[in-house]
Amino acid sequence: MKIYPDKLQGQLAREILSFYIVSGDELLLVQESCDLIRDELRKAGFSERDLFHIDNNFEWQQVTYSNGSMSLFADKKIIELRMSSAKPGKEGAVVLTKLCANLSEDNCILLVLPRLDAATQRTKWFKTLEGIGGFVQVWPIDANQLPRWIENRFKRVGLTASREAVQALAERIEGNLLAAVQEIERMKLCSITGHIEIDEVMGGVADSARYDVFLLIDAALEGNTSRVVRILDGLYLEGAEPLFLNNMLAREIRNLSVMAHKIDQGQSVDAVLRSGRIWDKRKAPVAACLRRHRATDLERMQSRFSRVDLMVKGLEDTGRPWDELTTMVVELSQSIT
Repeated sequence: MKIYPDKLQGQLAREILSFYIVSGDELLLVQESCDLIRDELRKAGFSERDLFHIDNNFEWQQVTYSNGSMSLFADKKIIELRMSSAKPGKEGAVVLTKLCANLSEDNCILLVLPRLDAATQRTKWFKTLEGIGGFVQVWPIDANQLPRWIENRFKRVGLTASREAVQALAERIEGNLLAAVQEIERMKLCSITGHIEIDEVMGGVADSARYDVFLLIDAALEGNTSRVVRILDGLYLEGAEPLFLNNMLAREIRNLSVMAHKIDQGQSVDAVLRSGRIWDKRKAPVAACLRRHRATDLERMQSRFSRVDLMVKGLEDTGRPWDELTTMVVELSQSIT
């Protein structure tokens, strides 16, 4: 069964399926669909979760074992499979097909994978999965659709926005949907009237046209270390919130890590940039960063951003958030030897 992302909540309210497939390259939209499925499953009593990250070296029998093992507390379970590739391979296809025939009634499978092409959707294993479950195909938001998407996001949080405000935000975030969501949430907290005009967008997206987080990320991707340090100094002096900066940088690193893994698996940089829907203006700096850093470098950075998050929240008292952020962004702008 095909399920459009905007119809997913209604389907979940009517019926809980035994198998959900969420596919797409727009990470935010994929994550939101998965969050919605998990939330509804938990309400239905699926309180346990087994999570598997699947790559070329994955041992598929782990999934079979998870499906067959009984919960100590007799709870229902979500078995979540996150695939780095849209193709499970011969062994994976066999396991997934058998899983459909032997799926425990107390389990629900959530399969998350990159965008599926038409040929993959015609394979036997996929048709078997789709036959017993729901297929949520998440399409990217292109430049023409972005203003409408932003307008709907404003409405979703109880705000209205002028056409000029919507267009300004669309131009400023350049396809970065997470940045748009974060800015809209910030404006919701700051808004008095509930209506957003262009000056609120331009004043909020960058407190300073010279020193803002978007310029910082671009400078780091380009490898311009001296500019990175100047922008960080400016953000610090302006009293920028380190948690917001950390979250934005962590999101960028997560996206880079996904692309770097694809390059390690043999895909070309150009192909990865296309599949990642990187805007033309950002292709050169993103490609430069991916040439400097492998997936393992970026994964190490991700764990360090998590540590900064704990520092900011007062859950770790060793080190200073700004010092850690400065070190990491400088490393991102340089080659790790």
